[in-house]
Amino acid sequence: MTDSLPIPLSSPMTPAQQSALINLVRRAARAEIMPRFRNLAQGDITTKSGPHDLVTEADHQAEAMIARGLQRMFPHALIIGEEAVAAKPSLREDVSAAELAIIIDPVDGTWNFAHGLPLFGVIIAVTRFGRPVLGLLYDPIADDWIIADEATPTRLGAALGAERPAKVSSGGELSELQGYMHYSLMTQEQQELVARLLPGLARVTSLRCSCHEYRVLAQGAVDFVMSGMLNPWDHAAGVVACQQAGGVAMMLDGRAYNTEISEGFLLCAANQDTWTRLRDHFAGLLGEAWDEKS
Repeated sequence: MTDSLPIPLSSPMTPAQQSALINLVRRAARAEIMPRFRNLAQGDITTKSGPHDLVTEADHQAEAMIARGLQRMFPHALIIGEEAVAAKPSLREDVSAAELAIIIDPVDGTWNFAHGLPLFGVIIAVTRFGRPVLGLLYDPIADDWIIADEATPTRLGAALGAERPAKVSSGGELSELQGYMHYSLMTQEQQELVARLLPGLARVTSLRCSCHEYRVLAQGAVDFVMSGMLNPWDHAAGVVACQQAGGVAMMLDGRAYNTEISEGFLLCAANQDTWTRLRDHFAGLLGEAWDEKS
């Protein structure tokens, strides 16, 4: 690997750059994440915004290693990670102004990781002025990844074996739809509204891991993912993976997703018809202004 792999700003990463990115993430997982899985001391786990918002030594050390590698590879890029933003929240605002930004979620699904559940991942998103253009969703347990960029289809890759395409489901009527929703992160008022609507769908749950939720969506095993907690390290990569696997990813009010958006609901679905059915079903989350507009 060379010390500098400049990304052409008129297009996503080259195949060589994407390979270098994947290899960097795999090395960080081997060095900093997997040795700590089911091997954390009590002092290795702390909290951030609340008792269920955990951070571990694996998060800190993996983010530091990935950030160092990315800065060498892309010296002119803005590199930010979830834990860096936790320490300095103003960093998030810099993403939408950056011509090239790379966003790191070093251990997505930290609650699962800290409790010994093998359902966590590493997320890398590349953005241009806040618009996602590349996403990597890596599973350290299986040592495989979903990767997508705005110029090529979503595909599943592994250490051994060729990449194969990933494709979203065919969607369907509301009563047939399965998906993931971050219900516990909503306000009580939103939860009460949504609770009345859930019986109209086939199945709605959460994996407590956006990385795997978007991986499952991109491979067609569920029909949608919806979230009102819009941390870019959780969702920017998933937006690209969904769109390039044939799906639709927009804010519930119809806006294109951008990392600058911090309020509202992001809905990623199998196709336009499915997205529209879900938007209409959950339109109450948009409030009175939407009712008047409709």
